[in-house]
Parts: sequence; structure tokens; C-alpha cells
Amino acid sequence: MTLARTLSRLLEGDVRDDPYTRHLYASDASMYAIEPLAVAFPRHAGDVQALVAACGELGVPVLPRGAGTSLAGQTVGAAVIVDFSRHMNRILEIDGRSARVQPGVVQDQLNRAARKHGLMFGPDTSTSNRATIGGMIGNNSAGSHSVLYGSTVDHVESLRVVLADAGTPDLRSDARLGAAVAGALKGVDLSGFPRFWRHSGGYRLDLAARDLPDLTKLIVGSEGTLAVVTEATVGLVDRPRAKAIAVGHFTSTPSAIAATADALSFEAASVELLDKAILDLSRRRVDYAGLGDILSGDPEALLFVEFFGDSPAEVADRVDKLAATWKANGHGYHTLRAVTAGQQAAVLKVRKAGLGLLMASSVGSRRPLAFVEDTAVPPERLLPYVEEFAEILSRHGLSAGFYGHCSVGCLHIRPFVDLRVPDEIGTMRAVAEEIAELAARHGGVNSSEHGDGLARSEFNRRLFGDAVYEAMRRIKHAFDPRGLLNPGKIVDAPPMTEHLRDPAMPAPRPLRTTLSFADGMHAAADRCMNIGVCRKDDTGVMCPSYMATREEEHSTRGRANALVKALSSDDPRQALGDERLHGILDLCLECKACQSECPLGVDMAAMKSEFLHQYQETHGVPPRSRLFGAIRTLNRLGSATAPLSNWLAAPLRGPLGLSTRRPLPRFRRDNLLRWFARRPPSSGRRSGRREVILLADSFTSFSEPGIGRAAVELLERAGYRVRLESEGCCGRSSISKGLLDRARTMAEAMVGRLAGSDAPIVGLEPSCLLTLKDEYAALLPGDPRVAAVAARARLIPELLAEAVDDGSLPLNGGLSGRRILLHGHCHEKAVVGTAATRELLSRIPGAEVEEIDAGCCGMAGSFGFESEHYDLSMKIGGLRLFPAIAASSPDTLLAATGVSCRQQIAHGAGRAARHPVELLHQVVDLP
Repeated sequence: MTLARTLSRLLEGDVRDDPYTRHLYASDASMYAIEPLAVAFPRHAGDVQALVAACGELGVPVLPRGAGTSLAGQTVGAAVIVDFSRHMNRILEIDGRSARVQPGVVQDQLNRAARKHGLMFGPDTSTSNRATIGGMIGNNSAGSHSVLYGSTVDHVESLRVVLADAGTPDLRSDARLGAAVAGALKGVDLSGFPRFWRHSGGYRLDLAARDLPDLTKLIVGSEGTLAVVTEATVGLVDRPRAKAIAVGHFTSTPSAIAATADALSFEAASVELLDKAILDLSRRRVDYAGLGDILSGDPEALLFVEFFGDSPAEVADRVDKLAATWKANGHGYHTLRAVTAGQQAAVLKVRKAGLGLLMASSVGSRRPLAFVEDTAVPPERLLPYVEEFAEILSRHGLSAGFYGHCSVGCLHIRPFVDLRVPDEIGTMRAVAEEIAELAARHGGVNSSEHGDGLARSEFNRRLFGDAVYEAMRRIKHAFDPRGLLNPGKIVDAPPMTEHLRDPAMPAPRPLRTTLSFADGMHAAADRCMNIGVCRKDDTGVMCPSYMATREEEHSTRGRANALVKALSSDDPRQALGDERLHGILDLCLECKACQSECPLGVDMAAMKSEFLHQYQETHGVPPRSRLFGAIRTLNRLGSATAPLSNWLAAPLRGPLGLSTRRPLPRFRRDNLLRWFARRPPSSGRRSGRREVILLADSFTSFSEPGIGRAAVELLERAGYRVRLESEGCCGRSSISKGLLDRARTMAEAMVGRLAGSDAPIVGLEPSCLLTLKDEYAALLPGDPRVAAVAARARLIPELLAEAVDDGSLPLNGGLSGRRILLHGHCHEKAVVGTAATRELLSRIPGAEVEEIDAGCCGMAGSFGFESEHYDLSMKIGGLRLFPAIAASSPDTLLAATGVSCRQQIAHGAGRAARHPVELLHQVVDLP
């Protein structure tokens, strides 16, 4: 009987050991990879106790894990990984100023619940939207506001744990453990223990000695090597009533660091550094463009200084005083005052994304690696420390990006290294040794919030000294005599150069793909560095199916890692035909959010399309996929035979594998093409001063022609001569079904019809119009016409907003006083953003416009119609979209740019949503 089957019989949760699951959990956000023995998903503390007991009998190691975002390799190992994030993620109680939680609770999840009480969890990591409380306890995480709130260890009040022998002691009073720890510390001189408070390396012997017999603090920062945490009670702090941010602009990183002392003199809640390398990366991304729009000039470094207070006036005054002080002292050349919520959101979004943005960059084949990124020194020593740090890197021929927490002397510096080059592995080790010594020389620490893991544990004997290190080993033995809890971390660790991820991966075999990937499909998947932004569950769009299932394999990270495994095999084409891999990729909605929200730009939508193409080369194309791939032909026939087609379509849902619970769109006989062809010349078709090409997509044309008619009339009223592009399909549906040869033929025909003109191309359905800007480049690489067509393609709100502004489209007050809730299409959000649509609606006189932060609607074209996907589709819609609509008043107007979104809203929320063009049409006086 396999290990997984043995454990499964003991647990209510499930245990998996298939090759793909083991591969997905073989890595975290570090540079290490070790394949686990199995992965368990416990449902409660009893499951954990049973698992640990069984593993103890079998002599099998156990490794607890949260989001798998550890940067030092804490959560990889040849063990049974215990994933707490899937089931054990409940907030059990908030009582007074304390919260009792399971280890899989995400930090932002706790803060949302605590907000109702005016409270929050003090330590705030940049990964707060996916980092679990259990993981924060394991690493003793801190965050940007640690100058105020300290580290996780300062907020943990009590813990429930399972020991290696499956015991569940009371850590505050257990006599046996207390005596063992006291014995381990007897005679050990702790005067040389690091004095700097921001410390997460080794075991916290200083706190254990202070608190005996209470051993709670000893567990914090122990990385799951002493006990498995099943429940935690943590303290909460008051949520600040007001916030403001000063963003100092500097001509160099050292000059920014030099300005830190002034910021701290005004009791700043945080002082964060971002250097030009990361800033430039943010400017290239749609999702992070908000900061670049409000900066002054081209700074080499920014210093973000955040103030908390009781009133907006108080914090704004401190921002002004800091700006004046910086100016008087010659620090920087400009200070941006971010006092509004919108300004602060743009600033904080980029600041929190520093790691991801840096990881997205490269220097040749070198990647920015986390092996010296967690040192910290007293803030007053930071400037000389950084200068010496930079000199060490320069001497070894390395470059790096700099960002982090100047307020507490912690900068996250990641040198660019290519681990596939043996000499560079040696360079990395030499730099790690020098930096550890440098930090100690400046009175700092080697690990300040990210822990030891595989990257730094090896140096603990050297840094702590033999006596202290041996005391740590004795404590490890007291808690875990057989060394079965996350072995090889903190004590008795392998060299930092073992288990490196990149050298362990075989060189990919070449695979001929239909879509063009810059460096091949393997490289496209391997862009993922496992930082886990796709595991967030309360903001943005990525990743809808993970938000609904909480399954690692349904995150962008999980799918990318699965593809890496397949594409690294001896026969990648055969591997892409694997049914297990198909199951992993099947729930990708191809929303494209990973293009913009993943800081590394992992394009899972394109890779899924290519995967389906390759998979169908082996297994054939399902009839349903052929049907949806030919959606324009289907819609044209449906329109031509309506209303008979509408009557015949409903009974065919079951045989075609479509959900009988989902209503089908209605074909319209009076379609857009017929209406446009029958219009008299005097209607304005030929009188416009400028030509515009309107892409007559398959949905607007044959199911919702009223939207198309409104668009034509608005464009003509604005002075355009409309040319309707109605001859063929853009290929969007074929792309989504992996029918790439057909899609390429469609793209070639469409480009041929659209080339040779300088007229703007506008569309009403974002997924269709944006196919011209996105997929065509991958379908038709090297065709010079593609870039020209893409440059002319614009969503119609852009053109209409310009017409309103220049007076070509005068608006009346017909919707004055009405509230409009906007839901943007996923592709729109990912490729160009929703700003143009939002701006157009905001021009409607007297209307109040609000965009719903609701992620994907869950429909995703045909996905929500398919019977096996219907329930998930509705669950995704029910996460944020349906509740947001339900919370609005009945007279609120709903606007949605995508046909799928409007269908989902009507079905799931019972409300009608209209295209923004229809709303604008209501307030324009037409001739």
C-alpha cells in the first residue's frame, strides 16, 4: 500500500502522491526544489495529529506549509507536505483584541474580519493577500510597519501544536518540555546573541530563556522544525484612523537612504525604498501604471514614508513638515504628497509589488535570487552597510535591485545569478558568506523576517557560535528526537548550494508550437518564480478558479509548474497529451489576468491554447469545441433561422454537453448586418469627415444588435463615417478552444481586410477587439501588417470620450443623479485596462460611476455554458460580483463591457447589465 493511501485511510482530508502533485509542491518562492513524498490536505487538528502519528511510526518526515511563498526554501523537502491553506483556513473567534485562527488563514482575510472591530494584525508582509498566519509564525514575519508593530513573535499569544510524537502539549506550562529547554540553555552564555531586535534566524533562545516555562515564543520562527501549529491566538492592534504618504524623489539610492533619519524623526509608520530598476519595471505594466502617472521626472530612487494618525489633517501636516525638512536638508528634489485614497492605492500597489517586479527582470540568463535578501542592520548603519554591500557585488561582477524597509535597516537585495553556470554558484556562495559577515560587523542579522530555510541555516553555527548552536541542536532534539519535523532547516542543514532548482531541471527538448513564444513554451512557463500572487482571493482577477477551489493546481503558479514538468520530459509532445495535465489546465478560464496581475507576466491563456492544440493533436478535437470554434457561422445561421433556431436550441443543450440550467443567448433575425445594409445613405453613413472601422463581432451582430446600432449612431453623430467589418471572425473562439490552425487562417484574412488603411479600428466586445492587439502577434509572427493593425485597434470608449471632450457628442442630463456600477471584461483589464471605459461613463452629466472590484464574472465565453464547468462558473460569480450587485439599490444602473459578463449577471444576479455604449446613447440627442 502506498504512503498516500495509508495516510488517506486515517484522514478526513485527502492525500495525494501523483507525479504532478509532487512536482507542484517541490518548489516554493526560493531558488530550491525538492520533490516531496506526498501532500496532505488536513481538514482539522485531529487530521494533523493522526498524520503526524502515522508518519512517526513509518519514520517519514513531515513539513507544514501555508502559501508556499517562502524565499529561503523552508517549505520544500523530502517529506509529507501538510498544506493548511486549502481547508484549515477559518477565523475561529475575534474576542476583544485577540483573534483565534487556524494556520491557513490569510493575513488580509484576518484583517478584513478585524476591520469590523476597528482592529488589524500588526505585522503586514508585502504578500499579505496570500501569506498565511501559520507561515508568518513559521518565519517570524515582519513587514513594512514593523518599526511600529514589531514582528509576528510580538503578537502571538498562544499556540496549539502537535509534536513529533503526536502529543499536544500546553506550551505555556508543559513541565517536560520546559525542563528540557532549561537544560539545553543551562550554562550557555547568551550575551553574544544578536542584539538587533528584528531577528528571525535560528531559534529565539533569548525569548525562551526570558519566558520559561512558557515556550510559545520559541515556536515562532522555528519553521515547523519543533512542532506543527494547528491553531494560533494572536493579538490585534488599532487600525489607524487616517493615513498619508510622502514619496520622496532622489537622484541615487544612497541619497534616499540618507533621508531616512529625517523621516523617522516624524514618527513614520514605515519608510520604504524602491530603486530605479524596480520603478522602471512598474512603468511597463498596465496594472502598475498608476504610480508612474503621478511621479515627477525620472528618479533613481523613491522613498515611501507612511504616516498614521487620528485625522487626515494630522497626517497631512506631518507629510508637509517632512517635505519641508527634506528640502531644508537638501534631501531629494521633489516630494509627492499622497493624501487621497486613490493616490495611496497607486503608491502602495507598486511598493508591495517590489519582489514580483524585480523577479520579472533578468540580466541575460541571470535571475534575481533571494540568498542575501534578508539581512538587516540598525538604521543608522544602513548607509555604510549598503555602500559596502554594493562594493562586494561589484567586486564579484554582480548587479542587483534594491528595495525594502529603511525604517528598520532591512533592504531586500537580490543579485542576478545564473545557477546553470557552475562558476556562478561558487560566486553566489562567496557573496553569501561575505554578506553574512558584513551584517554581523555592522551589528545586524543575517535573517530579519524571511527565516533561514535552506539558504541561511548552514551559516548559523558560524554566526551564533558553537555553544549557542549546540543549545539549538539540543532543543531540536528535545522537541523532535528523530528529526522528522522539517529536517535540514535551522540546524544540521545541508550546504546552501544543494537542492538548487535550476540545475536540477533537465534542459528542455525542443517543441514546435503553433503560437509564437519568444524563447519557447518551456521558457514561457518557467517565467513563474512561485511568488504566488495568483493565490490571492479578495482582489483583482487572477486567478478565478483558484479563488473558488483554493487548489494549488488551479492557480497560475500550479499550471505553470505543471507545464514545466511536461515540457521538461524526454517527449514533451507526448507529455502534453497527458490526462492529468489536462485536468490541471481545464479550469483555466483564459481570463488573461496573469498577463498584467502576475508581476512576471506569465501568460497562461496563451499556453493553455497551445496546450489544447497539442493535446488535440493526440486525442482529436471534441465536437463541442468544433461547434464553439465556429461561433460566427453558428450565430449567423441562428440569426438567419430565428426564431425557429431559438426554439430548437434549448433541447440540444444536454446532448452537446451544455448545462440545462444555463439559458442560451437569443438569436436575432433583425441583426446588425441587415440593419446596417438597409440604412439609407442620408443616415450619415457617407457624410462623416473621418472613417472608422467598427468590428462587427459575432455576438453584437447576431444576438445583441441594439448595442451595435447604438455604436454606429454615436460614431456618426461624432462625425465619423462608419465602415462595418462584418465579413469574418477574429478567431477568438477558435483560439480559446486550441483550434490554432483555424484561428491563424482567420487572423490572416482579418489582417488582410484591415491593412492598407489608417482608420481607427474600434470594437464593442473586448475579447474580439483585443485579439487584434494580443494574439495576432503570436499567430502571425513576422507579419509587418499585424503591428500596424494592432496600433489602430482601440476600444470604442476611447473614441467616444474624445468626441465628448471636443464637443462632437453633446450630452444631456437624462441620467443625472443615477449611480452606475461598471464591471469590466477580464481581457480589457489585462491588456489595456478599464480606465477608458470608466472615463467615458464618468462624462455622463450628473451620473455617479463606480467600478466593481469583482474579478472575473466566471462565464469566460463558452466555459460557463459547459455542463462540467457550470457550478464553478457560478461559484466564481458568487465570490464578489453577485454580492456587489445584490448590495446595490434596484435603481442602480449596471454596465458591463463583455457579452459573457452581461449573460452571467442576468443569470446569476437576476439583473440586466447594459453595454456602456447603450448608456451613452441614452444621453445623446441624435438628429
